[in-house]
Amino acid sequence: MGVTPGEDAYSIPFLARLLHSLPHLNVTFHQVNNSFDPHSPVYLESLGILGSLPAAWLILTLLVLLIYLLTRCCDRKPRPSRSISALKVSLAIVSVLCCAAIGLGLYGNDDLHNGVVRLLEEGRQVDILVAKIRNQTEAIERQLRVQVEAQLVNMRDIFDEPVSNMSMFKPALNYLEKTMGNNTMAANAAQDIRQPLLGMNLMPKIVVGEKVEAIRWPLTMAVLSVLLILCVILLVGVARHSRCALIAFSVCGLLAVIASYLMASVYLASSVALGDLCIAPDKFVEEQASTELSKDILRYYTSCERARANPFTQRLREAKTAIENMRSNLNSLRQPALNLFPKKQLDTKFSSLKNEVNSADTSVTILTTSVDCRALHAHYLRGAKALCNVGLLGLTMMLVSAVLAGLLLTALVWVDSHTWIYIRKRKDYHQVNENDPYLPPPQASQAIAARTLQRSQGDGCDMRPPEHHRGAHMSHLRGHTLGRLPSHHHEPALAGPNNGKYATLSKQCKTLESSDFY
Repeated sequence: MGVTPGEDAYSIPFLARLLHSLPHLNVTFHQVNNSFDPHSPVYLESLGILGSLPAAWLILTLLVLLIYLLTRCCDRKPRPSRSISALKVSLAIVSVLCCAAIGLGLYGNDDLHNGVVRLLEEGRQVDILVAKIRNQTEAIERQLRVQVEAQLVNMRDIFDEPVSNMSMFKPALNYLEKTMGNNTMAANAAQDIRQPLLGMNLMPKIVVGEKVEAIRWPLTMAVLSVLLILCVILLVGVARHSRCALIAFSVCGLLAVIASYLMASVYLASSVALGDLCIAPDKFVEEQASTELSKDILRYYTSCERARANPFTQRLREAKTAIENMRSNLNSLRQPALNLFPKKQLDTKFSSLKNEVNSADTSVTILTTSVDCRALHAHYLRGAKALCNVGLLGLTMMLVSAVLAGLLLTALVWVDSHTWIYIRKRKDYHQVNENDPYLPPPQASQAIAARTLQRSQGDGCDMRPPEHHRGAHMSHLRGHTLGRLPSHHHEPALAGPNNGKYATLSKQCKTLESSDFY
């Protein structure tokens, strides 16, 4: 691309060169042309093969995870506490790294969005400039063909009337016919300038690009935000030792891995395609030119080289020359016409024609400035830099983010599935560790128990079960013969509130106090 005064020349970014250097292979693994050509099936096939690499890695990853889960799902071997703690620490560290990788994708998505929006805005400015040129040429043509030509035709009708001085009439008529011819020539030049620009309408493509970007940007933000939420859920589950949260991540984590690698496939193919485009964006613009728009015109505006002539210069020069000749011919025609037709009030008509011709001359001068390449090339250059520098960098960061997130999420799913199976469900009671420093030692517990037993025996507390009392009473009855028992052997029913069915403590039993345990 050429260099214009006051503007930096377009330089191919390093990322574009790097992505462009990736091998472009077809299904037979033969090298194909790596020039950006979205209409070529062979080129699209090579992009599809590059995009299938993350998908192939995804299939391999899912297969390995499936084999691992099948081998570990029935493993209930208890692990020491420090082993699970190490796994939990690993989950926390990898989760933080995964959040950082997803954050890189969010940053890249914002850069890509800014680049695309800037490109669409510059494209809109280019379309405005082209529309301005079309409107100017249409205004010049309408002014010459409608207003000037109508007055010239009216004057020609006046010259059809009989005159007395033929020697003066013939030169005057010749000036009038030359004026009419120059008017037609200037109008045709304006039409020739506008004609190739009629097919250059960027607004439909810009509108489509805005709609696509309005969907792509928030959708990508939503997907990446969901991945961040999953990592946060895992961190909360690790911190709270939540078996439910870890199991939920094991399921959702697989979906996240799939989403990450699918995004990586799309980003890889898109990055390579954009890198190929940024190698020579001017050539792609020239190839997209309509049949009416000459490639020389596009090359003039995309390169804007000093050595390259303006393709509209010849038509502008013709229009300028024709208008100058019109002004000169009208000045030469004025006096003879006034002398030949003194009663026709031609002075007013000549003043009106002079004003119209001067207005057309000014419009042609403004048009000459409008068709200059510097203004349009500046918008083209800013749009190309926005897409190929900012946009390509953002898309590359999204690619790196998707790959890193896929790898880290795979590791998280693997470690998480290895962790939650060793976390038991919570029970209504807790098993007390005998080595707990807040409990008394075993020797002290035994001494407390012995002292409590001695005190109970000394106070006459009978802790024997009711079966012992019932057995002693029956043995006493066996010592007598059948018949009525002696009155002094008659004993009341078994004492106790429940007739001896349950063991009860005697009133002489002393209540245990807190001093008995400490």
